[in-house]
Amino acid sequence: MIEILLLVLHVLAAIGVIGLVLLQHGKGADMGAAFGSGSSGSLFGASGSANFLSRSTGALAAVFFLTSMALTYVTSHKPQTNSVMEIQKSEPATGVPAVPVTPPTTPAPQSVPQSAPQGGDSKLKDIPK
Repeated sequence: MIEILLLVLHVLAAIGVIGLVLLQHGKGADMGAAFGSGSSGSLFGASGSANFLSRSTGALAAVFFLTSMALTYVTSHKPQTNSVMEIQKSEPATGVPAVPVTPPTTPAPQSVPQSAPQGGDSKLKDIPK
């Protein structure tokens, strides 16, 4: 239960950090404000929105970091589960009768008739039988 709560909080913090980073102005945005881009008439004042967004981003980044560490701790301290082999051994049979497996039979090799070569220069007669 705590793992699910941490995971939801972690995802929400990640989405929040992404959104706040995308809302912030870059370093080059200050030049536009100098020529009257209208940022001084914003809700937080000329520099208030930058301070608010940067502090909010920092706070959400800290929450993201803490939830990352908490998720790591929670998942690493879970009780060990059985291995797949142990689970397979402990499961009851499904009721399917076992079919004996017989190895395939191979036919006996047939002997190749050894006939005398017609050409007198063959080495076939030198091969031991």
